[in-house]
Amino acid sequence: MTQGEIIFESVDRFVAGTVGEPGERAFYLQVRDSTRLLTVSVEKSQVGALAERVSYLLREIRLTQPLNSFKSLATDASPLEMPIDDEFPIGEIGISYNEASQLVEIELLELTETEEEERTLVSIKLNLSQAEAFVKRSNFLVAAGRASCPFCGGPINRNGHLCPRANGYRR
Repeated sequence: MTQGEIIFESVDRFVAGTVGEPGERAFYLQVRDSTRLLTVSVEKSQVGALAERVSYLLREIRLTQPLNSFKSLATDASPLEMPIDDEFPIGEIGISYNEASQLVEIELLELTETEEEERTLVSIKLNLSQAEAFVKRSNFLVAAGRASCPFCGGPINRNGHLCPRANGYRR
């Protein structure tokens, strides 16, 4: 059940960002238009999956509409805007492309304890250049986490980790 809908028709900035050290980072999506700033919390895996699906969508658009060119924007390396007031966590994410308007629409649905609770839906419309800039920043952000163990593939903390492939010895 959807309680309300927040629609961003013309977006000035849409980015993923983090707060904290690798291994303890909190992930956020932040969207700003001329009058509003909205910050919602997400999981690292959601940021990675969203970037992957938007990237796939952009590749398909380039293949099926070769005359529809879009310019690459400079990479947005600025931090999240302050204050970082987490409105709510995101549970479900939807992506669509409107061929007539040439806009990518991302829908974020609030995560609630039960299905019966009313939820907020955030609808964000991005032009193709903005969508590509989101993908670039998000891919960098997800890759900037802890290094992976060459033996088990698990993340390595600053002090190493207990590697199951090394019979529990620290690596």
